[in-house]
Amino acid sequence: MMPLDRALLAQILGDGVAELGLDLSAAQLGLLLNYLTLLAKWNGVYNLTSVRNPVQMVTQHLLDSLAAVPAFVHASNVLDVGAGGGLPGIVLAIAHPAMAVALIDTVHKKTAFLTQVKAELGLSNVTVYTARVEHLQVAKKFDVITSRAFADLSDFVRWSSHLLAEGGQFIALKGVAPAEEQQRLPQPWHVSELRSLQVPGLDAERHLVFVRKK
Repeated sequence: MMPLDRALLAQILGDGVAELGLDLSAAQLGLLLNYLTLLAKWNGVYNLTSVRNPVQMVTQHLLDSLAAVPAFVHASNVLDVGAGGGLPGIVLAIAHPAMAVALIDTVHKKTAFLTQVKAELGLSNVTVYTARVEHLQVAKKFDVITSRAFADLSDFVRWSSHLLAEGGQFIALKGVAPAEEQQRLPQPWHVSELRSLQVPGLDAERHLVFVRKK
């Protein structure tokens, strides 16, 4: 694990949040850095991310997920599918403390990490599931289902659409805008919006893909 220069990481995160125009408190910024510290610490054993440099983690993980936060402003109950190390779910839960955020992954060591993050950061709005999303059943369906670099759009929708509330939408975090994936979406689903994102410090394509029923 590389040494963490918390002051440097705080500076990069704070500058990025300001550039994104997000209104986050000092406490929320602190939680994001605490989450990053846990991610870097557990990564050595659990291989949660291929990114090893904490400075790159701020840009490629925290700011990349934070750039999507405005898209969730009206969401109250969100599911993050294939949550892995907790992106974007944990970041959403910190940025929107009034929002209920569930994270699901099939890999037990990843959900063990997420459970630890929930406990150490005191995230009472987070629920963690270890299961295949197509087998998950919940009492209250989700108004938004999200994923980051999880699967083909058609598989993502097909596997999890039984968990989406009436009138809800999918929001997928993608790199390049996947035209061929959009064409494979099963009926009656369609891409309602494709939104380009600018992530501070990241010179790479990022898009949000919004999927709704026709």
